[in-house]
Amino acid sequence: MARRRILVIEDDAAIRLGIVDALESAGYETLEAARGDEGCELAVQREFDLLLLDLVLPRMDGMDILREVRRARPTLPVIILTARGEETDRLEGFRRGADDYVVKPFSVKELLARVEAVLRRSPERPLDIQEIKLSAGVADLARCEVRFDDGTRTELSERERELLQYLASNPGRAISRDEILSRVWHVNPRGIETRTIDMHIARLREKLRDDASGPRVIVTVRGKGYKLGIDEAVP
Repeated sequence: MARRRILVIEDDAAIRLGIVDALESAGYETLEAARGDEGCELAVQREFDLLLLDLVLPRMDGMDILREVRRARPTLPVIILTARGEETDRLEGFRRGADDYVVKPFSVKELLARVEAVLRRSPERPLDIQEIKLSAGVADLARCEVRFDDGTRTELSERERELLQYLASNPGRAISRDEILSRVWHVNPRGIETRTIDMHIARLREKLRDDASGPRVIVTVRGKGYKLGIDEAVP
């Protein structure tokens, strides 16, 4: 099995070397960059499994890199590394799509544990699901609509499309409400009312003609969250 590859973008040479050494000792391959512009180029063009990203960088800010990465690779796992520990900075990172946030100074054990956890909940998956076949039609994610065999169509909101796409990109896996808030809403789930997820799921089921009393497209997994009940997603 191929080793996981991690890109480290960090301008402090001592910290970057320590992170790279720790990752390679743990069995990961690494790429590295000290400048923001160089790191962004690597992040968009090279193949790797997770990004460790500092926020304060020369030539290009870490938040700008995160924006470009999310635009080009929406499901790539990202952990932010920074000395900024204020809540506003953490929330901004989550809003822009970070999966986790580690405040310096941190221990090698903590960093490796977070890397393993993020990779574990971010398995290899198609980056761009185009459509999902339904029993009586198709959900066309590229066009944000559901088309039924009887000729009727229903529009999907951008949030509904993103939610359905995320479920389809994780076949067979129950997705927690907290993970949905983090990866689809791009907010820190801590302290946020998750009822909004349930309401969006209910509206999405209605648009998909998924029977609320016995849903088969978006299935509720008790105590865990939601998963796509069908596996006919087309990349």
